[in-house]
Amino acid sequence: MTTIHASPLSAPEHLEGWRVEGPMAASFPTGRLRLESAVDPAAGQAANFVAWLPVEHEGDVRVSWSFRPLREPGLAMVFWSSRSRVGGSIHDPELPPRTGEYEQYHSGAIDAYHLSYYRRRWPSERSLHTCNVRKSHGFHLVAQGADPLPPVLDADRDYRLVLTWQRSTVDLTIDGIPCLRWTDDGSVGGPAHRGGALGLRQMAPLIAEYSDLLVEAL
Repeated sequence: MTTIHASPLSAPEHLEGWRVEGPMAASFPTGRLRLESAVDPAAGQAANFVAWLPVEHEGDVRVSWSFRPLREPGLAMVFWSSRSRVGGSIHDPELPPRTGEYEQYHSGAIDAYHLSYYRRRWPSERSLHTCNVRKSHGFHLVAQGADPLPPVLDADRDYRLVLTWQRSTVDLTIDGIPCLRWTDDGSVGGPAHRGGALGLRQMAPLIAEYSDLLVEAL
C-alpha cells in the first residue's frame, strides 16, 4: 500500500485543497474537524453539503477515518470513484455546478459510488440502522449491510471506519466489525467504476466530527 493522503483533520489548514459544495460550516473545537450545515434544515436538500478530498484515486484504494456523531437526525455518506460521465475530473469547469443537493450527485453529470454509513435522517432509517451503497449515474441501490454505530445519546468515542475498494469489490468495517461487502459485476448501471474523486456528505441537521483521515492506494 502507498499513502496518497494523510491528515489528522485537527486544524483549519488541514482543509487546504478541499472543495466544498453546499453550505458547509467547519470548526475544530475539540481538535477534530466538526462539520454542520450553515443554514436552517428547513431548507431541505439545499441545507446539505459535500466536501471533496484534495486527492483522487486511480484504482484500488483504502480510505479510513474516525467519526463521531454529535447531533441527530441526519445522514453521513462517503463517495469514491467519482468522475465526470464523459470522462475526466468531476471538477471540470464545463460540468454543471453542484450545490450539495443529492439529485445532482446521483442523476447529474457524474458517475460515482456512494455509501451512507450513518442513516438517521428519517424515522424509517432510525428504526433499523443500515449502511446503503448506491451506484450512479442513477439512483441504484445495490447493497445494504448492518450499521453498528450507536445513536448520539450512546456515542462515547470516535468510531473507526475503513472502506476498501479492490478489484470491483467494496468492503466496509466499523471498529473492525464487517458491515458490508459487495462486488460490482456490471449488471446494474454498466461496468464497474474504477478511480476518481473521494468525498464526504452530510444531511442537516447532523453535526459530526472527523479525524485521522488516511487514503492508501492498494
